Amino acid sequence: MLTNLRELFQYRALVWALTTRELSARYRGSVLGFLWTFMNPLLLMGVYALVFSVFLQQQIPHYTYFMFVGLLPWIWFSNSVSGGTMSLSSKRDLLTRVKFPPQVLPAVVILAELCNYLLALPLMIGLGLLSSVAFHRGVVWLPVVLLFQAIFTVGLVLLTSSINVFYRDLQHVLGNLLTLWFFLVPVVYQAKAIPVAFRDLAIRSDPMAVFVTSYQAIFYEGRRPDPVSLGVAALASIALLGVGLFAFERRRDEFPELV
Repeated sequence: MLTNLRELFQYRALVWALTTRELSARYRGSVLGFLWTFMNPLLLMGVYALVFSVFLQQQIPHYTYFMFVGLLPWIWFSNSVSGGTMSLSSKRDLLTRVKFPPQVLPAVVILAELCNYLLALPLMIGLGLLSSVAFHRGVVWLPVVLLFQAIFTVGLVLLTSSINVFYRDLQHVLGNLLTLWFFLVPVVYQAKAIPVAFRDLAIRSDPMAVFVTSYQAIFYEGRRPDPVSLGVAALASIALLGVGLFAFERRRDEFPELV
């Protein structure tokens, strides 16, 4: 199973070259160009802020900033899953080349979305300063949360991309599943809005809920993330990575014939 990871490291120059090409080509020909990296999450934040703070009147201080903190990592995750799932089936010209490592394709999608997330972080911090939110030394936990979210995302994308080669129905239903998942994760509402009876279960059974609430703890609440919940999410992420690597390695030789 570790063959895929070793090959990713060996082809790291190729991964980075394809990632930079993906980033530069994404908004080629548009007037704003790379500024869409910031405009897309800002426009999405504006829509949700209008619905939940004006129409539904969420009583959360600095609601726009609160939502932006959770929205950015969710965009990284959801775009990685949706794009990564189709990365094998949509890149037949690369996948059918001799000795081309197929795991490079989903890795490029995830890395490109991670770059977008990191580039949007200063915008989020600036919004926090405008909202007079004080930052806490718990920010040192940010690399830890990023690492485990990346592991979780890689594991899930390896699994879904390998399944999608054989069953293309997945790519058609995935958008609906991600929309449902979005509203199960406390991005547009606080975790304390979940009934107490199953709040801990709802959060700790979903690694993405743990990651989002961890970002909220770091940037919005000014404290460190819950180490127990984060530890459970880390173990689940590593387990999912193992499952994803196993599924990918088992069927990778069949990918060029089926795409």
